[in-house]
Amino acid sequence: MGKGGVVSLFRQAIRHLIESVKTAKSDQKRLVYRFQGAPNIDSIDWADAQSLYPKFYWQSRDAHQETVALGQLTVFSGSIDVDSLAKDQRVWGGSPFNKPYVSDCIPTPHFFVLPLIELIREGKRWSIAVNLNQDRQDILDQLKKVVTELPPIPPLSINVSKLTHCPDRAGWCELVNRVLTGIDSQAFKKVVLARKTTLKINGVASAAQLLKSSRANNYNSFHFMFSMDESCSFVGSSPERLFVKHQQNLSTEALAGTAGRGASASKDMALANWLCMDTKNRHENCHVVDDIVERLIPYTSQIDTDSDTHLIKLRKVQHLKRNIYAHLKPNTSAVELLHALKPTAAVAGLPRKDAMTFIEQYEPFHRGWYAGSLGFIGRHQAEFCVTIRSALVKANEIELFTGAGIVSGSVATDEWDELDKKMSTLLSLFDDSHQLEAVS
Repeated sequence: MGKGGVVSLFRQAIRHLIESVKTAKSDQKRLVYRFQGAPNIDSIDWADAQSLYPKFYWQSRDAHQETVALGQLTVFSGSIDVDSLAKDQRVWGGSPFNKPYVSDCIPTPHFFVLPLIELIREGKRWSIAVNLNQDRQDILDQLKKVVTELPPIPPLSINVSKLTHCPDRAGWCELVNRVLTGIDSQAFKKVVLARKTTLKINGVASAAQLLKSSRANNYNSFHFMFSMDESCSFVGSSPERLFVKHQQNLSTEALAGTAGRGASASKDMALANWLCMDTKNRHENCHVVDDIVERLIPYTSQIDTDSDTHLIKLRKVQHLKRNIYAHLKPNTSAVELLHALKPTAAVAGLPRKDAMTFIEQYEPFHRGWYAGSLGFIGRHQAEFCVTIRSALVKANEIELFTGAGIVSGSVATDEWDELDKKMSTLLSLFDDSHQLEAVS
């Protein structure tokens, strides 16, 4: 379908929704327009063209579901009454890693919105939906602002002028050794340390371009973008699910234990075999499984875990993973599960309280949305990813975040190399020649 056909499809959809809003009954909560066939557009292009904030973009790990959610009818910073939602309504949002601090990208420690507009793809079926409240005129005004001229955004083209790490290599080694001393004294079993890498950009960075490039290159991942306003956006491609809830059935996972990918099939297989047999990595994964199960016990009537780990291969790294399944007790809410499971031992450590205390005391930056969660909650379904392999995109700089679990037997320089492998998920989208060097 040509560009004129796409524009016509969207004009038709918006005009239909505008007329439907005008005639909607006072108790109607949601209107849906289903496209006949698939509009030949990219959802990220559509999101980037719009001026409504906040913006959410979400693609499920299996790529079956994709949603752009724009604007806000209702903001939730506490409990969410899912029974008040219409059948297919979803609230979008999540929470940052730790307690709030002053930031232009973190309004509250717990942030969800019922959006005004959603563009939705499920498989090959597309629809656009509008959520309603009593102020129909405001909704009509917002609908009239929806952009239907949709030029595709240009490919990612970023020139990095400066790269700095926080902590730097020496500071990282000092932090790791401090953790290892704490492990030896039995203060904790594991602490996940993080690194922030700041890229200074010549020109203006585009979150949509970064997201679109990452989605095209990084498979088996959730892809997300969250923009409170035009000043900054949090984007990422995470392989890790926090949980998915269908009615009373829950699925979560332990994703812990990492190796790089080999340059050849034989080298890749050797690395995979090493990872699957390595005692340190297997123990790290078991710690995460045990922690998740312990946290779920108050909310479940039955829990089952995979008997052994699976190997998950991504573009730049491979991980150990174990699936965990549970049947929930009646009336267990998604918000309760979110607070129970986050942050997992895979991004914080064990015991969680002691690890978090160490991180807040010694880590030289605030993580913000990194290692937090983003996703949605509906009446009968909810799903969240852990926001790793992520970046905060501002006007002329990009902050990349990575982490590594420190356990007994960890070697600081090896863990630094693991950070580089994980960071390459996004960094290689700008420069895959490894010529970018950090300045001290």
